[in-house]
Amino acid sequence: MRNQFCDALVARSKTRQMAFLTGDLGFMALEPLQKALGTHFINAGVAEQNMISVSAAMAREGLETWAYSIAPFCYARPFEQIRNDICFHGLPVKLIGNGGGYGYGVMGPTHHAIEDYGILLTLPNMSVYVPVFDEDLEAVISRMGDNTSPSYLRLGRGEVYKDFVIPPYSPWRQLTYGLGIPVIAVGPLAGLYVAAIQALPEAKRPNLWAVSELPLSKNPLPEALVKQIIESSSVCVAEEHVARGGFGSELALYLAEHGIAISRFRHLCARSHIYDAYGSQNFLREKSGLTAAQLIACVTSD
Repeated sequence: MRNQFCDALVARSKTRQMAFLTGDLGFMALEPLQKALGTHFINAGVAEQNMISVSAAMAREGLETWAYSIAPFCYARPFEQIRNDICFHGLPVKLIGNGGGYGYGVMGPTHHAIEDYGILLTLPNMSVYVPVFDEDLEAVISRMGDNTSPSYLRLGRGEVYKDFVIPPYSPWRQLTYGLGIPVIAVGPLAGLYVAAIQALPEAKRPNLWAVSELPLSKNPLPEALVKQIIESSSVCVAEEHVARGGFGSELALYLAEHGIAISRFRHLCARSHIYDAYGSQNFLREKSGLTAAQLIACVTSD
């Protein structure tokens, strides 16, 4: 998604007073944006806390300000500055974390971002964007850029099989249709599951929904999804995020608050930061039970 992200920002820079700060990352990908922005493209160095404070100041001066790093260095290392300098002042700084979830899998737990949006959504007025497909980036950048509150973009890798027709971007999209239970996947996991779900017979095929914007207070469940949950009395959530503070927890609270009773809640999530061995993103997804085959086994079991 990084190349599509860069292209979308280059196009946006033609009509906006923008500033872009990077924590010494983005080489071999963000050079077109650097050329487009000139002196408004700033390499802040390996000093993410300072980068966030500078971003807050630039936003306060009226610049549309974007701050970029790989995900754990974007939200974890400078959390105090995000909290105090950006969110407490309601400044519309746009944070971009590349490699969300287990995206930097082989580099180990310091480089995993499996608690990112849960942590950031504890802060006032924060919005989170988790695009599913590469093709989502143009619309996401437009929506995020126009957001007048703090926001965070979790970039991953768009994953979908070649014959799937990608629907236009929306915060909620139903990607498969069947008579099985509703499944809600956060971000790119939804694309990962499409082919396996569509191969199932209609009677067992889940209704797969992709959610790309959080929290639910700003992006409530569509009526069609609520109806499916009520009719099946069941729902499955899949997210590359730890259970505590994740979308699954938020959804369970949302259902309880709205009086939507279900008999079974299934939650596939990132199980751990620490493993006995590290490998690719797909390797760690399998460790957490997040692969397409593991999802199918979960939703088709009694």
